[in-house]
Amino acid sequence: MTAALAEKNSAPGHAVRPGAPPPSSTRRTKRERAFDDVPRWQIYLPLGVYLLFTLIPFYWMFLFAVRPAGSTSLVPWPMTGEHFSKVWNERSFGLFFQNSMIVGIATLIATTLVALAGGYALARFDFKIKGGFMLALLCSQFIPGALMLVPLFEIFKNLQLINSLVSVVIAETVFQLPLSIILISGFIKNVPVTLEEAAWVDGCSRFRAFCAVVLPLLRPGLIAVGSFAFVHSWNHFLFALMFLSEQDKQTIPVGLNTLIGADSVDLGALAAGGVIAAVPVVIVFAFIQKWLVTGFSAGAVKG
Repeated sequence: MTAALAEKNSAPGHAVRPGAPPPSSTRRTKRERAFDDVPRWQIYLPLGVYLLFTLIPFYWMFLFAVRPAGSTSLVPWPMTGEHFSKVWNERSFGLFFQNSMIVGIATLIATTLVALAGGYALARFDFKIKGGFMLALLCSQFIPGALMLVPLFEIFKNLQLINSLVSVVIAETVFQLPLSIILISGFIKNVPVTLEEAAWVDGCSRFRAFCAVVLPLLRPGLIAVGSFAFVHSWNHFLFALMFLSEQDKQTIPVGLNTLIGADSVDLGALAAGGVIAAVPVVIVFAFIQKWLVTGFSAGAVKG
């Protein structure tokens, strides 16, 4: 078949002119030219509409947070900080913010360390139940957290961890581990094992070779996994609501829920609390967006 194709290409009707670009390059050039011929408004208009629908809710929340109570202006002027002062001081949002930060950072560290160990084992070792274990990790992603509330509550009650931030950290870490292990495993598979073998020949132990050779190359994956764990634990409402009943142990999502009364809602205070809750997440993604995209895409290449 190869000879036939070669004969066909060498026929007079299919002769290639000297210096002419290959057919694949010609097709690629035509596609690029076709994309360049598209009017720019056909690209920018859908993007603008999408951006508008995305930013309007954030602007609306910011508007209620900074305009005076009773105002109906659609422009945030004059601006006031009374709502922020109210939720931070009178509604204990300073304490809620501290608790959420503790839970988020602890979950980040615990998830990253355990996922690093589990991902390395899946990427570098072969064992009989490896396929079944990977399948179990994938299937665990379809289990809602609400189904595990009763057994988790009983376990934490027996361990005397109810009304402790440790219970929320453990629950968040457990539910973040399956996806994190899969991502880290895929990322480690992209690191050639020959790099580790060269370090072993030089006298390094497996742990030292991992720390010196593999770990520096995993930075995008670790940042992706850690940031995902932090943001999820920061925004998660269910576990904090079920395992923390004392007000001084509650987190920001539960604190926002306390601003909603049975008969009325303080929209200014609720919007100010929403802005406080969104600021850390926006800062995290603003600084790590490049690493986040690189980490998730690299970890998904090989599973």
